[in-house]
Amino acid sequence: MKVLVSDPLSEEGLEILKKEEDIEVEVATKLAPEELKAKIKDADALIVRSGTKVTRDLIQAGNRLRVIGRAGVGVDNVDVEAATEKGVIVMNSPGANTISTAEHTVALLLSLSRNIPQAYLSLKQKKWERKKFMGVEVYGKVLGIIGLGRIGGEVAKRAQVLGMEVIAYDPFLSPERAKRLDVKLLGLKELLGQADYITVHTPLTDETEHLIGPKEFKLMKDGMKIINCARGGIVDEKALYEAMKSGKVAGGALDVYEEEPPFDSPLMELDNLVLTPHIGASTEEAQRKVAIEIAHQVVDALKGRTLRNAVNVSSIEPEIYEEIKPYLSLAEKLGCLEAQLLKGRIVRVGIKYSGEVIEYDLAPITLAILKGLLESVLGETVNYVNARLIAREREIEVIETKSERLEDFANLISLEVETPQARGSVSGTLFGRSDARIVRLNGYHLDAVPVGYMLVCAHEDKPGIIGRIGTILGAQGINIAAMTLGRKEKGGREVTVLNLDSSVPKSTLKDIENIKEIFEVRLARL
Repeated sequence: MKVLVSDPLSEEGLEILKKEEDIEVEVATKLAPEELKAKIKDADALIVRSGTKVTRDLIQAGNRLRVIGRAGVGVDNVDVEAATEKGVIVMNSPGANTISTAEHTVALLLSLSRNIPQAYLSLKQKKWERKKFMGVEVYGKVLGIIGLGRIGGEVAKRAQVLGMEVIAYDPFLSPERAKRLDVKLLGLKELLGQADYITVHTPLTDETEHLIGPKEFKLMKDGMKIINCARGGIVDEKALYEAMKSGKVAGGALDVYEEEPPFDSPLMELDNLVLTPHIGASTEEAQRKVAIEIAHQVVDALKGRTLRNAVNVSSIEPEIYEEIKPYLSLAEKLGCLEAQLLKGRIVRVGIKYSGEVIEYDLAPITLAILKGLLESVLGETVNYVNARLIAREREIEVIETKSERLEDFANLISLEVETPQARGSVSGTLFGRSDARIVRLNGYHLDAVPVGYMLVCAHEDKPGIIGRIGTILGAQGINIAAMTLGRKEKGGREVTVLNLDSSVPKSTLKDIENIKEIFEVRLARL
């Protein structure tokens, strides 16, 4: 067996691979795409970091390729869909950089508070400007953490040691877990108004893109400070620039950017901004950990042992996987759709299996549902291996039932999700072996294909409403690929689901919401 390593990997990781007698290791970094395609033809596994773009063409060129390992948290540089179609396992090492990123966040917080980079540059220029670099203590200040996952939790612990009061916004975290961390949970608006410092630790999704924008900056205290070591784009950089120029924000610290490198960003001209080149996970310890973890994982996968941190397959036999693969895809999409339609912290998940599907092992299918539900919230840290554990950590009750009785369909997977504020449900089926359909949504009968961008509108059952929605979309050049409607009674409430060829800007969604007869609009991406 051959393992191709196309990005720099710590020597400790390479040694784990090399000590296996039946594994040949080839390290070939900084290759052009065509050179890499030639190298991968006889490779059984590919290990990358963030440098290599693992495209569909590259995956197709791997005649023997079985495993792709990403030494790090994300898999955004890997075409996971193409790998799944080819039957290639994609895995990452999501937990290894937690401490490094948390420590970097605290380092930026302190550097920002004491003007350390600016004072250093001044001294290097042989200036002695003590008064100019007057700082502030973090002791007794309020730190607002947006996203209290693994990294956010570690930041909270360190901030508390520094004597800071920690508040947090995480709509998917249970109050019990927040209490154990000694953190006060608040709504986003409340946090923005109370925090002296704000740090973000969420994945970048459609929901979190520009989560901190012009409206949010207006709600903040005058003179607050903001830190982003998560993902570029969570903080609207244009809005941040304006807030800092106006003095609303006294200082900022960024490790990630909407465009990297950010050399053309107007933020570069600001003196009260601390900038680092996306080095949150760049410590010797973190790089050693991710290399060691991914090396062990790849070896285990090639030798048919337990799969760990696989993002596109659970730990099941290949023959069984092939049998249930269509159900896994349907289940994950059901979870992903419901997560984007229902707002609030998930407290309960009810899953009901009916008909032919109960003949299979349902555990992997349940994992697929949980992965779809949680991945929309937590991003790439969720996979088939840890989905149930994460649900348990967030104190989400998961209830599974099965029934041999047919409910209008030969097979049916029904999902009901509860939050403290609402309850939503969705059901899906397979026609034949692979034709997945959404057949019920919140009690309405539908026939929708779960793919791409789906616009879900709840509205009054009146003539002309769908035409007005189409006109608004058409004005933005957004094409409708398919449409399905569901209602319970004439003239009552109706649900329209549109499959779209492209995403919908927030301003366009707002225009649709402003139609008088519209009750609710949600955009989901599957």
